[in-house]
Amino acid sequence: MTQDRNAETTRRGLLAGAGLVGVAGTLAACGASAGSAGGGAASSGGASPGRGTLTSTSDIPVGGGKIFTAERVVVTQPAAGQFNGFSAVCTHMQCIVDQVADGTIDCPCHGSRYSITDGHVVAGPAPSPLPAQALKVQSGQISMA
Repeated sequence: MTQDRNAETTRRGLLAGAGLVGVAGTLAACGASAGSAGGGAASSGGASPGRGTLTSTSDIPVGGGKIFTAERVVVTQPAAGQFNGFSAVCTHMQCIVDQVADGTIDCPCHGSRYSITDGHVVAGPAPSPLPAQALKVQSGQISMA
């Protein structure tokens, strides 16, 4: 009986450990995406939030945008001369979005997509829009306000 009990305890420990490894792997994948630049759309930027220039207006394509992972901000230009700023943190599981394409800001973790115009959810599982981020556009330069 003691041997059976030890075997059961070992099996439970093994299964619990395997579950923790799976959770850790999932969290690591979300964390790894935060620093990656997918689809050529992301940039680490050079400014700290609230200071310095993020980019020039000419670097933001009309109908698209650019992701600044270090600042955790997405700058979009849905129409010529209209620049919007949004948080780059997905509202579903807090992964960093990695692409701006076809009118949406896309999260690599679970497929959430947001509008480049106002940040609303275009495709879930995100529960809410990307929060707006104030930008300052002056003399052809974009910075955090």
